[in-house]
Amino acid sequence: MEYFERFVSQANAIVWSNVLIFFLMSAGIYFSLRMKFFQVRMIKEMVRVMLGGKRSKEGISPFQALAVSLSGRVGTGNIAGVATAIFLGGPGAVFWMWLVAFLGASSAFIESTLAQIYKKNENGQYRGGPAYYIEKGIRNKKLGKIYAVVFAIATILATGVLLPGVQSNSIASAVNNAFGLSHTWMGIILAAMLGLIIFGGIRTIARVAEYVVPFMAIGYVLIAVVVIIINYAQLPDVFGLIFSSAFGLNATFGGIIGATVSMGVKRGVFSNEAGQGTGPHPAAAAEVNHPAGQGLVQAFSVYIDTLFVCSATAFIILSTGMYNVKGPGDELIINNGVYYLQDGVQHVDGSAMYTQAAVDKVFNGQETFDINYQGVGSYTVAIALFFFAFTTLMAYYYIAETNVAYLTRRWGGPTLMFMLKITMLLVVFLGCVRTAKLAWDLGDLGVGVMAWLNIVAILILQKPALKAFRDYEEQRKKTENPVFDPKKLGIENADFWENGYKEKAVEVIEK
Repeated sequence: MEYFERFVSQANAIVWSNVLIFFLMSAGIYFSLRMKFFQVRMIKEMVRVMLGGKRSKEGISPFQALAVSLSGRVGTGNIAGVATAIFLGGPGAVFWMWLVAFLGASSAFIESTLAQIYKKNENGQYRGGPAYYIEKGIRNKKLGKIYAVVFAIATILATGVLLPGVQSNSIASAVNNAFGLSHTWMGIILAAMLGLIIFGGIRTIARVAEYVVPFMAIGYVLIAVVVIIINYAQLPDVFGLIFSSAFGLNATFGGIIGATVSMGVKRGVFSNEAGQGTGPHPAAAAEVNHPAGQGLVQAFSVYIDTLFVCSATAFIILSTGMYNVKGPGDELIINNGVYYLQDGVQHVDGSAMYTQAAVDKVFNGQETFDINYQGVGSYTVAIALFFFAFTTLMAYYYIAETNVAYLTRRWGGPTLMFMLKITMLLVVFLGCVRTAKLAWDLGDLGVGVMAWLNIVAILILQKPALKAFRDYEEQRKKTENPVFDPKKLGIENADFWENGYKEKAVEVIEK
């Protein structure tokens, strides 16, 4: 087992190397240039499409698709991950997170538009994602199927088996620390709640996400706004610190400029998931008249994740001064209020506890971090982590389910779907009781393989998405609701759209 753990750890280091980060960033820059920085030009259109969509018996609304994708994008990393980025990269890491979100929106557009172009109507439900567009988009059919199957298997293992237990453990630990509820009882409650939702299918998942995701995101941002208002005098210094640290201009952080860029970029990529292949799954389930419309909605979801939720955490921590920054070695180069002991007794090396300490400072007057202190911060962060991680579990299930559906289109579908549900609920319960580093590493490895396969795929298959984008822009100048015709654009294998979708009597229900 020791050798296997070492192998997985080394494989993770290779898969999640700077090469992957470079590819994801380069793809974002490339797509941004190809679409003339639509991220700025079409923000108003993104909001219009997001709020003006409809749902049908086969598909969910664009807003529901946004909510489901945000369920996966917005997770514990938005609280703990941002603190880790600041600890290892300094305040300037926040700037590089913003830049990654801006560029990553273009990759999110491409992958989500492709998911819509090549989606399927299977058993009265829209399905799609990387496995579907890889198979249909690659000209060599045999290679395309093999490629798609590898992606589907990696995705099922990562999101359906390995990562859910780690998320549920985060929930159990946070709730236990704040409210004293045992891990076992939390596991039972969590599995029961999740079971009620996932046995209802994508419509139930979408309905829950539609209400819970805006509630949790807006609620968390409002807490940040209150903290910022109370510390408004610090805002100029916070912005100055972020920008000066980002470019190594601040003397205190000048020696960690490399770590600043690296951590900001990596945390941005991990958080918004643009180009990694997760967002296209719910994007394909949306009821839209044109694939590019859902592409715009998913691009906006990247902004919500990073520019709003991640920034909320950053400003809570930085405006209160409750953070530490680690130097190139193991030395602590700054301590702005969070209690820190090198002997490990109260060593906080980047976690949700920074956010907890910041909120406690504002509402409880707690000037230094105390690992045993229970204040407003403990309860607030525990509740936020519960919602963030729980909605991530919902998204994980739907992503895994979509890939099981892809693999079982011809045999064993209902049985394997049931087995997936039971397996995930069992994993969620066991994750509350105990978790292991190996599970994290295996899950990260699966997601890393997904990211590699997907980023290569969207670079190969970019033409249909870019054609759809240009067609949408041209039609939008003449009409409020562009309609997609793949034959007119020379896009092949878009079976769903080619089979007279617009001529069918689809029952559409107002959102």
